[in-house]
Amino acid sequence: MTEPSVVERLYFGHDEAEQDMANGLLRAGFLQTAAYDAAVSGRKMLIIGRKGSGKSAICVHLGAEGGHAGATVTITPDDAAGDEIRRFELQGLAGDTAKSLMWRYVFALHAARHLTEHARKTHGRREPDAVKDLRKFLRDNGELPGTRLADFAAQGRERLQTNGLQLGAFGFQIGVDLGHAVTEGARAVRQLEVLEDHVALAFRELDCARTHPPLLLLVDQLEKVWSGEADANSMVIGLLLAAKDVAVKYPGAVRCLVFLRSDIYDSLTFGEGDKFRSYEMRIDWPVPQLRRLALSRAQASVGPGLGETDLWQGVFPRRVEGEETASYLFTRTLPRPRDAIQYLNLCRDRAVHNGRTQITESDVMEAGRQFSVWKLQDLAQEYLVAHPFLDSLLGLFGNGGYVVTRASLGSLLAQARGDLERRFPAYSESFTPEAVIDILYTVGFLGVRRGDEVVYAGGFDRPLQADEKEFQIHPCFREALRTQDAVPLTPYSPALRVRPLNSGFTPPRRDFDLLRAVAAACDRLLRLIARASGLPSETRHDLVQHLQRLRHETADALDDPTGPSGAPLQDAEGHVAGAVAHLRVWSTALQECGLEDQAQELGAQAVARELTIQATGLNARLGGLSGGTGEAGSSA
Repeated sequence: MTEPSVVERLYFGHDEAEQDMANGLLRAGFLQTAAYDAAVSGRKMLIIGRKGSGKSAICVHLGAEGGHAGATVTITPDDAAGDEIRRFELQGLAGDTAKSLMWRYVFALHAARHLTEHARKTHGRREPDAVKDLRKFLRDNGELPGTRLADFAAQGRERLQTNGLQLGAFGFQIGVDLGHAVTEGARAVRQLEVLEDHVALAFRELDCARTHPPLLLLVDQLEKVWSGEADANSMVIGLLLAAKDVAVKYPGAVRCLVFLRSDIYDSLTFGEGDKFRSYEMRIDWPVPQLRRLALSRAQASVGPGLGETDLWQGVFPRRVEGEETASYLFTRTLPRPRDAIQYLNLCRDRAVHNGRTQITESDVMEAGRQFSVWKLQDLAQEYLVAHPFLDSLLGLFGNGGYVVTRASLGSLLAQARGDLERRFPAYSESFTPEAVIDILYTVGFLGVRRGDEVVYAGGFDRPLQADEKEFQIHPCFREALRTQDAVPLTPYSPALRVRPLNSGFTPPRRDFDLLRAVAAACDRLLRLIARASGLPSETRHDLVQHLQRLRHETADALDDPTGPSGAPLQDAEGHVAGAVAHLRVWSTALQECGLEDQAQELGAQAVARELTIQATGLNARLGGLSGGTGEAGSSA
């Protein structure tokens, strides 16, 4: 039996961290990032990132055996738990505060259960009284091992709302000790404080903060129960308030880590939001880090002997479309592990499907087309809750250029706004150019040009500014939208034809004059474009290429005005007419793209004006108009 090739053995992982942990790939190929270090060290308690950015990978890694030196509890709400928490209300308390009590109750129960098990395993049979009291409390309240979060939440909702929490184990008498608490909320707060105080006492009597790593409470996958509605936002805000409170209630003994999608966190508005800035850690994936991730995953599947050079110059092709392969791949994915893993696996799958032992340039490009379609669909699904109209917005950009301006977007939106408002009436305020630009930038579809670079959301750059006018569709989506050009310019197609034998006779001198005028117009335009620093580099390259083809064809005709073996003169008039048509089409494309000239630099509109001037001059020569030299009014 033939041994599988490196490409056949190569695998970069699943879309979900849980599956990679189950098959060992996450443990072997896990990359310790700044976000991971911040979570482990305790410097941060709120890990924020986009879908697929690696939040769950950190959570799963910490929750697995050996991932954290101390004990861990992973809390992932399902629909039932989310419903219980969203419905939890208490008279006399704001919604966020009430829901924070529910989360505090869940955290206290997990800590109590941990203490009763930990005391026997680690501290021997002689338990402090505080631990014995907690064990009795758990029995009295039916909080047995294995209880689901939904059961915790349901029991907590009932007991906190009805004073049904059995606190006799702590010597607390509901009727006597709650007599002064007149509101439902005040009574619930008092009951919860009694439980938390005794949990904290047990940690102190065991001296856990000094002798053991802290208990980690890992809260993940909130997006499964988040709807974007007020009660769902309140549920998440309550979680954040409770998580911050853990460090105060159980100092050094318990820490809470919350893994939260950035779109959820950024949608929250609450009074204490500014107090969480020092707790936040936003996950960022620059290209060098994605390269490290790719290598670590490849080594986990193929073997540690696979080096970076082996991967990017042996397994993968050295270059794709003239660009270094890793750079080509990672600039065409959104900056997050899931996208990179999917693209890399797709390249591998195409090579295996095509029967190859190495991944070729054509495999990468074929994979890129499929990947782009996936990501356009995935983007709309990722933000379906917050922006259900996103799919319709993305469709507006098909078959155009990937450079977008506020002006060009305004034109697109003016045509589609009526339909969007009919289909999504609750979101009509989102269908202004300013709002759409902000949404498309925030979700990563558009980047903004700043100087010589294009910046996409997700890093640590400043937010979008009102005076920024030029944007670009992310390369990830261009194949799916068929927007491979910065400004869509019709390619130059040769216009010279052999004159039919029975056609009228044009004096050769006029043919030469017309062809020389075309050559002179091309030279002027090429000089202007070379100085047009405000023109997108891709558009400049395309225009230069098209004009050079026109110029070369014209020069060939001037060098040899007859065809092979003395064929009739070539059709100079037809050539000029074709040149005029191309110059006008390119001018219109630049005028309509919405790119504006800056005060100190020539840009798209200056080039468009010169294209029109040269086209007008050539047309005048073609028609025999006096003074039509093609030079009048030229700015070149």
